[in-house]
Amino acid sequence: MTNTPDTTAAPDPALPLLIVDGANVVGSVPDGWWRDRRGAAERLRDRLVAYAGSGTAELPGPLELVLVVEGAARGVASVPGVRVVEASGSGDDRIVELAAEAAGRVCLLVTADRELRRRVTELGARVTGPRAVLG
Repeated sequence: MTNTPDTTAAPDPALPLLIVDGANVVGSVPDGWWRDRRGAAERLRDRLVAYAGSGTAELPGPLELVLVVEGAARGVASVPGVRVVEASGSGDDRIVELAAEAAGRVCLLVTADRELRRRVTELGARVTGPRAVLG
């Protein structure tokens, strides 16, 4: 049985934090996601659930997992193991805010966006590419 954090409870600052740049990760696979951005974000969210308990190669679980969505992907609900955070404006800016809030905590961001990588590493977060959660 996998130990999956409860997304209805307050985030546990003792757990490592995995932040997923939803738009960037979804956009890394040319599978028609542009026809249904919200559906693509929901499929990614569902795929991420397993990582909440097991972690990734770079970040062992259990962990707190946050999927950041923006634009047409807004409205995706959180599920046990994955907290979905809607960016009211720029998804990148919201991710940077989350990384800043995690100061002093182990934090890993999944994105291929070079500028976003630079911004969060300046805050002490680590980064990895979309393959870390796409297999």
